[in-house]
Amino acid sequence: MLSSSTLSDRRGLWAFALGVILVTGGVLMHAPMFLMGRHNHYILYGMPIGWDMIAGMAAIVAGCGIAGYGLLPRNIAQQLAASQDIVVTPPEDAPLSRAHWALMSVLVVALIIDIMKPATLGYTLSGMMSEYHVSKATVSSFPFSALVGTVIGSIIWGWLADIYGRKATMLLSAVMFVGTSICGAMPSLAWNVGMCFMMGVAAGGMLPVTYALLAEMMPSKHRGWALVLVGGLGAVGGYFAASTFSWFLQPFFGWRILWVLNLPTGLSLVLLGAFIPESAKFLLARGRREEARKVMERFGSKARRAPMAEQEALDRGPSIALTGRAFFGKLFALSLAAICFSFINFGLLLWLPADLISKGYSVGVASKLLAESALIAFPTVFIVAYLYSGWSTKWSVASSLAVTLAGLAGVLWLELAGEGNPVLPVALLIIGTNGLIAMLLPYAAESFPLRIRGRTTGTVAACTKAGGMVAQLLAMMALIPPLAIVCLVIIVPTVAALLLVGWFGKETRGRDLRDLDPDGHTFAATGI
Repeated sequence: MLSSSTLSDRRGLWAFALGVILVTGGVLMHAPMFLMGRHNHYILYGMPIGWDMIAGMAAIVAGCGIAGYGLLPRNIAQQLAASQDIVVTPPEDAPLSRAHWALMSVLVVALIIDIMKPATLGYTLSGMMSEYHVSKATVSSFPFSALVGTVIGSIIWGWLADIYGRKATMLLSAVMFVGTSICGAMPSLAWNVGMCFMMGVAAGGMLPVTYALLAEMMPSKHRGWALVLVGGLGAVGGYFAASTFSWFLQPFFGWRILWVLNLPTGLSLVLLGAFIPESAKFLLARGRREEARKVMERFGSKARRAPMAEQEALDRGPSIALTGRAFFGKLFALSLAAICFSFINFGLLLWLPADLISKGYSVGVASKLLAESALIAFPTVFIVAYLYSGWSTKWSVASSLAVTLAGLAGVLWLELAGEGNPVLPVALLIIGTNGLIAMLLPYAAESFPLRIRGRTTGTVAACTKAGGMVAQLLAMMALIPPLAIVCLVIIVPTVAALLLVGWFGKETRGRDLRDLDPDGHTFAATGI
């Protein structure tokens, strides 16, 4: 993508390389413990933690810190001050170049690896309950800690991206991913909960950082469908990868192998960093103008300084009252849709593998059925992206809610009938929810004025995790009803979200986002 080094103008390439080596070495020091279980289907519960594992954990913690230090830029205060009045805008109607397609491809792979991590939780819960001899309520602490980690990670990585730059932030996240693979060798339940939290922290910031990088690089004409396509393929691909690995590996190596996979996939993310360009805005703020020029030349972006009038307007905050039925109706509709997504993705789908196993399916068969569902959903992502950009943004979001409802109805029928093939209903759920999450944040960003766009989109993004946290908290309190009741409970707010999006949602396809600002400020560009 670009030959310029992300590690230049940092504290030290040696420190980052040393950090990666320490983290990888610390993980490998746990390999003997994992291999000790090869004669017992990799059940490690009750085995003592040796000095080598303790030294390995220390190496991982030290390695993450040293890698973070190595990626840290110099003169951060000067950089942050310089970035305040730099605006990088993509071209309006330029065609997609080879560089755009290459960037999208790399980010799809990165998101698949990123989303696969929390998706594997659903395939490990049954094995955890069996090995640790705990109830579903106790084992719910794993997904709950992961979700808490993703919420915290979303905040942390967004802040770190301004300091480290988009690309370096992804590299640091990948290094943390590598470290969490030691969960596959942990004989202790508590240590596994802690690793779930760390995995969530590492995963939490990848999607917003990816969207931010794409928004800066993609031409405005193609931005909407590109964001939907990359997000959708990453989500469906992550679920497919998790179910496929579980199908092929878990019958032979147990549930722990799904955590061990964090080592090769995390290192793959580090290597993928070579193909991801650094943010032009970050380079300009660092004074690396020639490198920034090359990046913008490849992607057709332009840089300007925010005129004083624009900066003062941003500093003043919103000039419109954040009240009114239209504003609250739109925000509530999108937030409710996000909550429904999180209930399904981090509640219903997370417990579905264990539910299938409790009905008599083997781990391999249950994983195969869910992999087939994800495979069916995969090509529909392209249809979703086309509909969002070529048909209607509003009704595409509404249609994804309708497909989700069809999937919920199918799962409900299976639960009530007590038999049947779950492939089609689960495929509809995956199609609906992944189409919804792929469109929801871009649509929210396009539905509100600039001065409140960050807050409103952030509210919707927070709701994509909130429902899952509630679901897992209820599970920890042993208050989760049978799956049929869960489906009925989720159907009600999903129907409400569909009606509210149809009533309050606005069409944004082909609309200049500046039209959303009531005072209609348009600012002339000044060259940097």
